Amino acid sequence: MINGSCHCGTVTFQILEKPDSVVSCNCSICRKLNTVWAHSHRIKLALNAPEGSTHIYKWGDKDLEFHSCKTCGCTTHWMATDGSRYAVNCQLASETDMDGVRVRRFDGAQTWAFLD
Repeated sequence: MINGSCHCGTVTFQILEKPDSVVSCNCSICRKLNTVWAHSHRIKLALNAPEGSTHIYKWGDKDLEFHSCKTCGCTTHWMATDGSRYAVNCQLASETDMDGVRVRRFDGAQTWAFLD
């Protein structure tokens, strides 16, 4: 199990089973945010983001909403605008919880393929 939260603890998540891997993407937003994602369609996640607790940023085709805590500013997760999927930022989990989890590099900038 992996637990994570923003710096102030307002937004929290729990990954119910430790994943084999998480994703580091080099697209323009992920690279600047320095995020590492665990995707809901690949593993079981529980996300606690109280209504009104996050600032939402949409860009490009506006299919994804990037959520950051309104109090401390940490980027906590993204959600598809149609509600079909989401991912949590594993940079917000402890290093101990993340031990042994492989970080896969994804080329979201050009090829839209994994680099490993």
